[in-house]
Order: sequence, then C-alpha cells, then structure tokens
Amino acid sequence: MEEKRAQPRARALKAARIILPGGYSTFDCMVRNLSAGGAKLVMETTVGVPDEFSLRFEDGSIRPCQAKWRNAKELGVAFVATNAA
Repeated sequence: MEEKRAQPRARALKAARIILPGGYSTFDCMVRNLSAGGAKLVMETTVGVPDEFSLRFEDGSIRPCQAKWRNAKELGVAFVATNAA
C-alpha cells in the first residue's frame, strides 16, 4: 500500500476528546497514532462526527482537525493550521 502521509506517524495510546463546533457536544476517543500533521482516532462510532472539529488532548492542548477518511470506528484526521491575526 502506498504511503500518502507527508509525515510518518508514531504509535500512540492517548485519551482525547472530539469537540464539535460550538463546543456543546463531545465524543471521547483514543489517539492510536500521531504526527505533527495528523492522527488516527478510534472511538465507539464515527456516526455524528462532522468533517471539521477540534481535538482536545489529555494535556489540555487543542488542535483544529479535518477528517480525511473514516470507517465505522476509526477516523483519520489532518491538523488544520489556524490563521493568527
């Protein structure tokens, strides 16, 4: 299988939380691999998770994300650069 990632991902096992736009709904997930540019998330179901959301890590850091692929229980995301004004 051809590698399409710009940066290699390292294996991880970290709890995180998907925060939907507006901040009123969240989904718990596990980060299974991670790079500077994205991550693979595992959760009970990807149903209801939009293509754009924020991901809050255990250390409190938050990264805006865009879904690149998904199946029933996994979600591949790219971290989106924010424009600082």
